[in-house]
Parts: sequence; structure tokens; C-alpha cells
Amino acid sequence: MNGTAGTDTDVIVVGAGPTGLLLAGDLASAGLSVTVVERRPHGISNLTRAFGVHARTLELLDARDLADELVKTGTRLTRLRLFRRLTLDLSRLRSRFPFLLITPQYEVERLLERRAVAAGVDFRYGAELRALHQDADTVTAEVGAADGTGTTLRARYLVGADGHRSAVRRALGLPFPGRSVIRSIVLADVRLAEAPDELIAAAGSGDTFAFVAPFGDGWYRVMGWDRHRQVDDGEPVDLDEVREIARRTLGSDLGMHDARWLSRFHSEERQVPAYRTGRVFLAGDAAHVHSPAGGQGLNTGLQDAANLSWKLTSVLRGEASDPEDLLDSYHRERHPVGATVLRSSGTLVRLAMARGPLQRTVRALGAGFINAVRPAAARAMGQITGIGIAYGAGHGAHRLMGRRAPDLELTEGRLYELLRRGEFVLVAPQGAAPQGPHTPVPGRVLRASWANRDRQDTLLVRPDGYIAWATD
Repeated sequence: MNGTAGTDTDVIVVGAGPTGLLLAGDLASAGLSVTVVERRPHGISNLTRAFGVHARTLELLDARDLADELVKTGTRLTRLRLFRRLTLDLSRLRSRFPFLLITPQYEVERLLERRAVAAGVDFRYGAELRALHQDADTVTAEVGAADGTGTTLRARYLVGADGHRSAVRRALGLPFPGRSVIRSIVLADVRLAEAPDELIAAAGSGDTFAFVAPFGDGWYRVMGWDRHRQVDDGEPVDLDEVREIARRTLGSDLGMHDARWLSRFHSEERQVPAYRTGRVFLAGDAAHVHSPAGGQGLNTGLQDAANLSWKLTSVLRGEASDPEDLLDSYHRERHPVGATVLRSSGTLVRLAMARGPLQRTVRALGAGFINAVRPAAARAMGQITGIGIAYGAGHGAHRLMGRRAPDLELTEGRLYELLRRGEFVLVAPQGAAPQGPHTPVPGRVLRASWANRDRQDTLLVRPDGYIAWATD
């Protein structure tokens, strides 16, 4: 499908990381024309820090028929232990995926890219955004190749999913306020002579912290930090440095050997003030960056994409009753989530770095409270895993509106299987023929019935798995 009159494509997505790939695949699966611009040549690995996929993200991948395949690539972690004191029992999550999946980011990208290619996305690898302009109807992107040649693409909308150094954000002239949180974090992918006592080993001494997690194929991801070795990101990392941090923090280097990747980076907390500027949107690390604590970065970006994709689809199909308000709702819903992730991940990393007696006492008391008080533990798990994320429904709204819909059992199958069609799902009692509420996208509603005959309520579930409307 070609772009609408006067354009080359419906949507330009800048960036072929997980956020851009999920968004592009959604749009193309809905019959829209999508062009992805990626500065890396095709086949060049996108080496990154991400390795954990949380429950809510797995649910969204399930709604795209990708979750079960991804789960086979990694290791399931059902207990998340922090600071040697705080334990979160993920098996308590009311989800089809009550665990943290440890798998490298390239496995996520592999599945999302395959889906996008099958849906007909046009990939432009080795191409970099040089400038963009927009008017009332279109966005024009000037794209350059490594050999100095260039081209111009015109689209109805453009999405910047091009990481924390986003060319799209710079072209818009948007600030990226925030600060550096922690410097000189080292990463290594290694083999171990001895496995840690726990599936994930994590500890901090105040002067150091270390983290070891398995990929499930004999390789382990190690992360470490030493307060007394604060150097620039470009300073080389050798395996001896990683071993020393592990010995000082965990009591053993676990016989690390055969490092296939070593890297050093710093962590920042930043968030762009506006996720939408006219016909241009920002998602993922282009919109927000934060510490790796809690493993929420990859997950937050994928959830951005799932929120935005159905809204763009509805507007481009001409189905939205109020297109501008629907597109504005992307910022209204996702910006607060990004801000919350910045706060929570920042709190975790500061607690991990706690040095003085008072700071350590506060950390111990907080961990003890969460361990002892089940609602506090549930709230912490909901935040970290994404299961607890909800969008404000406004004054007088039903208590379920804006909340995540669990994987409901319906006569037609599981809810998240039905969501694979990219439409609203109206769930009603068996035998009822309800007239659903006015939806933002009239006509894109599947009707389904509760498998449980005793249920008499009605729910309208959005394409991204959140409840749009409900009755008691």
C-alpha cells in the first residue's frame, strides 16, 4: 500500500530498535505503508544493555503472537532479589507470564523485525535523518546515506524511535532535561566456571555493586560499578576489572572467562517535555532515558509503541471520531509513565549505591516493609513489571477504566489471542447483544462473551489491552 496522495508513505519510523520495529510492524499489519530509516547497515548487530523482558511486555508480545516463541529463547526468573534483603515473588503476578524473562535484546529484535518484514515494511538501512520539516498535512524527512547521497521522503506522520541521541528530537529542537546519575558502569557477556547460588546474583557494598544474570545458553551478563574507578565511557574495559568488582561485591568472580563483549557506559535520567510535536512523535529512549535498575528501559519503549500504534492506525484509516485528541492522548498517557519509571529506577540505583550507615538503614527498613506488607510488594511488582500501569480515566469514570485487562477467558478463546487482530474487543455476558459505548474508533470492535456464564458485566478493551469502558 502506498502513502496517501502527495506522500511516499503513511508513516516514517526513524530507528530499527525494538520500539521502532514493534511500531512499524503494527502499522504495516493494519494495512498502512511504513518506511523505517536506520543508520546502521543491515546485519550490523545492535549491541545494547537490555536483557530482561517483563510480564506486561510479554503480554503485549502475546497480542502479536510472539511471546511464546520469545520465552523459549531465555530463562524465567520468578523471584527478583534486590540489595540481598528485598525479594519480589513474581510468581504472584496475575498474568500468563508470572516471571522476568532473561533474554538478550537481539532476540526481541529478531522476532519483531521478522514480523515487520512479513507485513511489508520498507527498510532503509545505512540511512540517517539529516533534517525534517512539517506542515499542516505532511512531514518531510531529508535522509542521507554513508556515501553522501540523499533522498527526501514525505509522510503523513513521523516517529522518532532512534535512541537517546535522537536525530529526530534534535531536528525538532526539543530539550532533553535531566542529569547523569552514575558513571563508568561496566558490562560483560562471559562464561562462568561456577554458577551463582541464585539465578540472578546482585549485591552492593556502597563502594561497588555487581549483577550477574544468565541468558540460558551458557552465557551470562555481568554488570558492575566501582566508586573508586570513575572513568570516561571510551576507557577500555578488560575482564580483570569486571572480575575484581565481582570479587569485592559478591565474594567471588565465579571463574569468569571467554568474554565475548565488554563495554562501559554511564547512566542518565532525562525526559523530553513533549512526546508529540505536530505530526512528529517520540518513543522509547528518544523520549526518556534512565538507569538500568529494574530492567525497565526496553519494556517502557515497547509499551510506548503499543500505545501509539493503534492510535496512529485509527487516525490514518479515518476511523477516529476526534483525531487530534486521540493523538494527544499518547503524550497524556505515556509521559507520566516515563516520569514514574525515571523515579523508580533512580530510587533503585541510589539505594544500590547507599554508602553511609543512615542510607543503609533506610534501605534495610524499606526492604523490610515491602517484604512484610503484601500490598506494598504488589505495588512494587506492578511498577517494575508494568502490570500495575494504568491510565487516568477522569472524574466519575468506572473504577476499571484505564486499567490493564488481564488475559480473560472467553468463549472465543483468550483475550490476548483476539487482540492479535488489532481491534477493540467488547466482552459481554453470553446471549447478550449489547450496544457498546461510543468508542474512539467506531466499527473496529470485535464482540466476545465471557466463558464464565455467571459474569454479567461488560468490558470494552482497547487494542493495547487497556480497558476503555466498563459496566458493573
